[in-house]
Amino acid sequence: MGTLIYGHGDLTVDFDDRTLAHLQVVIGTKLRRRESFLLSWSDDGQDSDRRTSIWLDTSVPLYFRYLGTRMPELNHEWISQLMAGANSGPGLVLMAEPVARTEASRAARA
Repeated sequence: MGTLIYGHGDLTVDFDDRTLAHLQVVIGTKLRRRESFLLSWSDDGQDSDRRTSIWLDTSVPLYFRYLGTRMPELNHEWISQLMAGANSGPGLVLMAEPVARTEASRAARA
C-alpha cells in the first residue's frame, strides 16, 4: 500500500501502489500546468457511500510514498479517463481501472 500525503501530514490516504502511480501521473500533469482541481475517492472502497474530496493546488504540499520500489506498468486508457475527469467540473474522481483493450481482446478470443 502506498500513501498520498496532503499538506504537512494533515491528511494521509492509503492507495495500492498501482493506483497511486496512476494518480501521480494525472495529478503531476495538472499541477505542472498550474491547474487546481478536486480529487475525490470513496472512503471505504469502490462501494462506499462515503466520499472524501480535497482541493489540489500547487500551494499545498503533496507527497506520494510507495511501499514497493518498482514503478507499475501504466494503463494509458485509465490515465486518459482519470485526466478527463480531472478536467471536468466534478474533478478527478477515482474510478476502478478499466480492463486494457489488449487483455479484453485476448479474453474474447479464448
